[in-house]
Amino acid sequence: MDLDYRELAVGRPYPERADREPAVHDRVAEYLAKGLLQRAFDRVRDPVRTLMPIVEHAAAHENTLRIMSDEELRLQVSGIRAQLRNSGFTPPLVGRCFALVREAASRTIGQRHYDVQLIAGFGLLKGRLVEMATGEGKTIAATLPAATVALAGYPVHLITVNDYLAHRDADEMRPLYEFLGLSVGAVVQGMPKSERRRAYASAVTYCTNKELAFDYLRDRVALAHRSSSLHLSLDRLRGNFRRNEDLVLRGLYFGIVDEADSVFIDEARTPLILSSSTGAAEERLQCEQGLQFARSLVAGEHYEIDLAERSLALTKEGRREIGRLAEELHGVWSSVRAREELVTQALSAMMLFNRDQHYVVMDGKVQIVDESTGRVMPDRSWERGLHQLIEIKEDCELTDRRETLARITYQRLFRRYIRLSGMTGTAREVAREIKSVYGLDVVRIPLNRPSQRRMDRPLVCTTPAEKLRIIADRVERLAVAEGRAVLIGTRSVGASEEISAALNARGIEHALLNAKQDQDEADVVARAGEPARVTVATNMAGRGTDIRLDPGVAARGGLHVILTEYHDSRRVDRQLFGRCARQGDPGSCEAIVSLQDDVFMIHAGSMTRLIARLVSTRIPVPLRVYQSLRWLAQFQAERRHGYVRVQNVKLDRRLDRVLAFSGRGE
Repeated sequence: MDLDYRELAVGRPYPERADREPAVHDRVAEYLAKGLLQRAFDRVRDPVRTLMPIVEHAAAHENTLRIMSDEELRLQVSGIRAQLRNSGFTPPLVGRCFALVREAASRTIGQRHYDVQLIAGFGLLKGRLVEMATGEGKTIAATLPAATVALAGYPVHLITVNDYLAHRDADEMRPLYEFLGLSVGAVVQGMPKSERRRAYASAVTYCTNKELAFDYLRDRVALAHRSSSLHLSLDRLRGNFRRNEDLVLRGLYFGIVDEADSVFIDEARTPLILSSSTGAAEERLQCEQGLQFARSLVAGEHYEIDLAERSLALTKEGRREIGRLAEELHGVWSSVRAREELVTQALSAMMLFNRDQHYVVMDGKVQIVDESTGRVMPDRSWERGLHQLIEIKEDCELTDRRETLARITYQRLFRRYIRLSGMTGTAREVAREIKSVYGLDVVRIPLNRPSQRRMDRPLVCTTPAEKLRIIADRVERLAVAEGRAVLIGTRSVGASEEISAALNARGIEHALLNAKQDQDEADVVARAGEPARVTVATNMAGRGTDIRLDPGVAARGGLHVILTEYHDSRRVDRQLFGRCARQGDPGSCEAIVSLQDDVFMIHAGSMTRLIARLVSTRIPVPLRVYQSLRWLAQFQAERRHGYVRVQNVKLDRRLDRVLAFSGRGE
C-alpha cells in the first residue's frame, strides 16, 4: 500500500526513545547486570555464534526462491510484510526475509550477500555494533536489516559520514529496494526543506550524521518543546498543521550508523549547535583590538598553554596586563569578564588553531577541517567569536557572529533511536565506552577470506626532514622501481603538502587528496590500486571507497600503505592500514614517523625528549621502547578525549536542568 509522504511525515506522532538520566542505583544495577555478568557470559558463549543460525534459516529458502520469476518473488515480498508486522523479527522469519533480499540483490545489482554479511545483517537487526574489516561489504550488508525493518512498516535511517557516500549508496542500492517495493531517499547538504521531508518520508533514508542532527534540532525548535504524542494529536484535532509543515523528520525509529566509531567517539567530543546570525557593527574593531592585545602578551608570564588539553588560561599578571591595556577603552572593554574572554579567545585563535591543520582558507573564507576525516565542513563555524577572530587573523571577510538556538550531543541524539545499531572496521578499542554510552555490544564478524596483510616493522626518525627523505626513498623503490601502488596517509593538510613537495623534488608523479582537493575524492581513492600509482591523502577514515587492485599490482605484492604520523587514536591508524589487503588480496603496511610528531611531543613529551637525547648520543634504543612510547602517547590522548566526551554530556544535562523553567538545552 502506497502512503502519501505528507501523511507519514506529519500525520503520525514523533516517535523516539526518552533520554532520561538514570539514578545512581540504576547505573550500579545496570553495570552489574550488563557489565560484569554480560562479560562473563560472553566468555562462555561467543556472541558471533548466536548470530550464525541466520545462515541456515536463509539457506532453507534459497533453492525455492531461485527458481521463481520476478513476479512470484514480489508476491513473496508482499506476503512477508504482514508477517513481520504481526509476528515480529523472529529468526526463521528474518532468515526468510534475508533470503528474499539476497535473491533480489543478485537480480537487480548483480551482488549476492556472503554468509558473513548475513551474520552482520542479523547483528545489526538485533541492535549490535558489528566490526567488519575494510572491504568486507558493510554497505550491502546493511541492506538486509534495512529492508527487513522497512518491510515491517517502520522508517529506517542509514547514517554515513559524508554527502557523497549518502548519495552514492542510495543510488547504488535503489534498484534493490524498489524491487522489494520500498522507496529510497537521500538527504545531503543544501537540499530545501520540502525535498528533505520527502526524503525522510521514504521507507529507507540515507543521510549524514550532521545533516540528521541539525534537522532534528530544527524540528525541536519548531515543536517548541511540545513534541509528545498527545501534543501532536491535539494539534491535529485542532487542524493546526502549520507547525507540522515545519517538520522534516517523522521520528527516530531504526538507525544504522556507518563508520560508527568515528561518529560515536571521534566526533562526539564536539556538541552540535544550531545557531542564527546576529549582526554587530563593532565586531571587527573589537576583534582587531583583541588580537592586538593578545600579541603583546608573553607566554608563561601572562598566560599558560596546555597543548594536550588544547586549552589556554590567563595568569593573574595577564589579567592585570589586560586591565592596563583596556584602561581607556569603553564598551566591551569596560567589563572585566568580557574583555578577558575576548583576549583569551584571541590567544586561542593565534596559538591553538593552525592553518592547514584545523582550518583552510578557500575563496577568501575560513573553512573548518574535520580532524577525524580530513574533510572541509562548509557552513560550520566556531562559537563565541572564535571564528571571527580567526577570519581577522587570516585577513578574510568577517562573517556575522552566531547566536545559539539549540544544542545537543551525539551521545544524547543517538540514544533516542528506538532501535540503534552500527558498523565499522575498528571498534574493539572503544567497545566498553560504546556499551556504556549507547548500550551497544560490539560483535566482531569473521573475514570472508583469510587476510594476507604483511605488517612491516615501524621506523622512528629523529627529525621530520629525515622522515620525509626516507618516505621518498621508500616510494622510489616500491612505486617507481617495482611498480607497486603506494598510499601515504597523513594527519593534516600541511603534512600532506610537505610530502607532496618532497615527492615533486624527486620527480615522482602522485595524486594529492586533502581538504583543498576533495572534489574528486572517490575517483582518486578508487584509482589508488593502479600500477606505480602513488596517492598522498589525509585521514582515510570513512572515505567509503574500496581500493581495488589491478591484476599487475596484485602480482607485485599489492598495495603498500605508509602511515606518516600516529593519530591520537589507535583505531584511526588501523583504519588506514585496513586499506590494503582487502578481501584476501596481498598487501603490506608500515609506519614511518618522527619523534617530533605532535602525538609524541604533546602527550608523552618527557619520555620523548629522553629517547631523543639517547639517540643523539648514539645509544641504541630497542624497538620495544618505541612501542611503549606510542602506547603511552595514544593512551594519554584517548583518556583525555574520553574525559571531554563525558563532560560534554554532563554539560548538556546540566543545561537542561538549569534552564528547565524556560526551556531545554535543545
